[in-house]
Amino acid sequence: MVGIISTLMLILTGSVHPSYCQDLPVIPFNDAWKQKIHGLAPEKTDFPASEKKRILVFSLHTGFEHWVIPHTSEMIRIISEKSGAFEVMDSKDIRMFESENLKKFSAVVLNNTCSKPKHRNLFWDKLRAESDTDSLILMQKALELENNLLAYVQNGGGLMVVHGGITTQNKSRAFSRLVGASFDYHPPQQPIQVRLVDPEHPLIKVFPKEGFNHIDEPYFYSNAYEDIDFRPLLYFNNEEIRGQRQPAKTGKTFLAWIRSEGKGKVMYCSPSHNAQSFENPDLLRFFLNGLQYVVGDVDCDDRPLGSS
Repeated sequence: MVGIISTLMLILTGSVHPSYCQDLPVIPFNDAWKQKIHGLAPEKTDFPASEKKRILVFSLHTGFEHWVIPHTSEMIRIISEKSGAFEVMDSKDIRMFESENLKKFSAVVLNNTCSKPKHRNLFWDKLRAESDTDSLILMQKALELENNLLAYVQNGGGLMVVHGGITTQNKSRAFSRLVGASFDYHPPQQPIQVRLVDPEHPLIKVFPKEGFNHIDEPYFYSNAYEDIDFRPLLYFNNEEIRGQRQPAKTGKTFLAWIRSEGKGKVMYCSPSHNAQSFENPDLLRFFLNGLQYVVGDVDCDDRPLGSS
């Protein structure tokens, strides 16, 4: 009873904001959900595809476990197979980042590959969990795997980073530069009015010009994000985001973008923390468009915002 009274007092005094703390319920990962997403997925790609390309969906986490991980992996498989554009392989094996294995794929998707807060280094976390080898040797191996990924993109590979995947190597400046940012923090889940930077950009023409409403964790970023060395696609207005650290940010924060890196292509997409978002057919097509972009099927403006 005391706990109930305390909670009511907090609500009445405005110390909590039930209107924006909207954690959505976990959706069972079952055949019914898969069939629903399959029915909503695009029948074909928006851009010509010369051949079916192989994609690696990497879904290992050592830190925070997003319940949407299996749903995201399956969503990518569904939009790939239904459109006929891609062949998908799932893995949680960091040996996939050996150079000879990366060469087997046209693109890699980092699916909520959250690392532990201490090092923010997914490769180190996994190597340390598997071995009691000297720390220096393990860190050198972790750096080798990271460098393999950097070289893979530089030489023409594609990289899509989904939501928490941005924390994979969150303390690495090189990884931050590759992706376009590092993760800083997020306020509680809440409705977000997602807006389009350029409604005529071919990757996002699928959305209504006024944008769309979306319940998610509003991510804020640090490190390479300050350079805006990418082409932003989606954003939210910071003044509309509640629960920020003080002082609250003003202006806008981007939540999806693309960039070139050498011969390769990179896309970051913050949506979504919840499988409910995949029930938006526009978002499914956006992911399919993004996959086509990172494998090189789409000729579009990906110049950094400040250079155009």
